[in-house]
Amino acid sequence: MSEYRHEWKHEINYADLLTLRMRLKAIMHIDEHTINGKYEIRSLYFDSPNDKALYDKIDGVNRREKFRIRYYNHDASFIVLEKKSKINGLCQKISATITKEQAQSIIDGKLDWMMKAHPLCQELYFKMHTQGLRPKTIVDYTREAFVYKPGNVRITMDYAIRTGENRIDFLNPETITIPAGDSPIILEVKWDDFLPSIIKDAVTIPGRRASAFSKYEQCRIYR
Repeated sequence: MSEYRHEWKHEINYADLLTLRMRLKAIMHIDEHTINGKYEIRSLYFDSPNDKALYDKIDGVNRREKFRIRYYNHDASFIVLEKKSKINGLCQKISATITKEQAQSIIDGKLDWMMKAHPLCQELYFKMHTQGLRPKTIVDYTREAFVYKPGNVRITMDYAIRTGENRIDFLNPETITIPAGDSPIILEVKWDDFLPSIIKDAVTIPGRRASAFSKYEQCRIYR
């Protein structure tokens, strides 16, 4: 099971992005999965009938979690099921690889196979039955990512956030998404036990404060 990690989020503007891109390229490695320095992410988030995950985030509940399935760069041959948990400001992400067919079966509500699959699939199966979790909305965005081995640091800048509103056919490449309101660019800094000072200095931009921004929450603005 993955450990809990520290996480900072900051809302930044395009000028900040250009500055940070130059700084980070000088001291960090570009994530190996990027194409020309970036990659596209499509996620499908789950929530209960009364939107528990959404309102837990809005209300700042200390212990909260959300499930999603996602793929990268429009390539549905590699799909991951993820559960992201947060407690006392620390984050944990647990992942399991699933097939395109399995992802579609979850969307279609054909769930029996999950009982004998990865433990994370079993957990989602249980919560779909007990909490009524169901696919809720598609979230699309572009990500630039950098890594730094000391401290296991990962820095991402996410932008062009788009929502599928109530669409859940996220395996369909023709599915239309629209801008999720006036979304900012989101800088995220994640690390394990310590954040090296060289990284802390690099991501420090005067006037930018920590944010609790949620892409899922932003993509529910038309709910």
